Formats: sequence, C-alpha cells, structure tokens
Amino acid sequence: MTAEDLWRLDDDEHRYDLIRGELIRMSPANYRHGILGMRIARKIADYADVHELGEVPSSKTGFILARDPDVVLAPDAAFVRLDRVPPRDQQNRFAQLAPDLVVEVVSPSDLSRDVHAKVMEYLTAGVKLVWVVEPRSEDVTVYTPDRTARVLSTADVLDGGDVLPGFKLPIADIFK
Repeated sequence: MTAEDLWRLDDDEHRYDLIRGELIRMSPANYRHGILGMRIARKIADYADVHELGEVPSSKTGFILARDPDVVLAPDAAFVRLDRVPPRDQQNRFAQLAPDLVVEVVSPSDLSRDVHAKVMEYLTAGVKLVWVVEPRSEDVTVYTPDRTARVLSTADVLDGGDVLPGFKLPIADIFK
C-alpha cells in the first residue's frame, strides 16, 4: 500500500499508520492518552506561537516519512519549524516531511517493540527530537538523532533543545 492509497481510504473514524507499505489500524485513544497528548501539544503550540517558531498540526495529520515502501505516521503531537512548513498549496494532503519534534503517547495496547520501531522510523526520516510519553510510569523518554535515549521522571524538565530553543516543560506538569 502507498501513501496515496491510504489518502483515498474512506474516513471510518480510525487512525492508520502505514509502515513499510503495511496498513496498521490504530484503536481510538483512551481519555488519558488524549489529555496527555493535547496537553503537550498545547504547551508546544503556545510557545511556538509566542516565539514565531513554527506550527503544531493536529494529531490526525499524516507525515510521509519514507517512500517505496511508504511510511506514513500521525504522531500524537508534532512540531514543524516555520522555515519547513509546507506551502499552502501543498497542505491539502499528507505532509511529505519529517517533523522536527514528535510526541508519542504510549497506549496500554502498545508493544514496546512497536513503539521502538516507530521511534526508529522517525529518527531515520530526520526527526530531531522524539518524546515518548509513558502514562503508566509517568515518565518521558527523549530520543535524539544519535539514537540515544534518556528517561525523564516527574522530577525532571523536558527541554526543547535546538528544535524549540528555550522551551521547558516540567514532566510533573504533563501528568498533573
């Protein structure tokens, strides 16, 4: 299956990932998952707006990360720097770019190997920061392009690094 095939699917209220040409139907998120994803997206969007840094599209936005075989993922939150935002005439389809920052909230049904595989897809495509939010343990794992992973607890603060200079978000504020 290609990104174009996925685009043409009837809207059945489900989210889909396309990983190496394989269509994967995602269950709707539970309430906690939705709250955590939106809370982080809102904090990033507010900061990005004030500092005119970029955009935070909805969690339903698909990003084409690879072709042949195609990879299309829709993270729980994403940030795209202003200088990389697609021109308006290219915004009526999946974005053919890797976001600068991606947030994935782990669902109870997610297998750790699947989450890790998704993180690797993001990093391979050029995402600069991946934040994996684990509601059960209330921690966030930060991945960078060199594939290092750093686990932050509620005593720590997320940092936007070079992607969102000056952005800080206490982990405790995510899980309040």
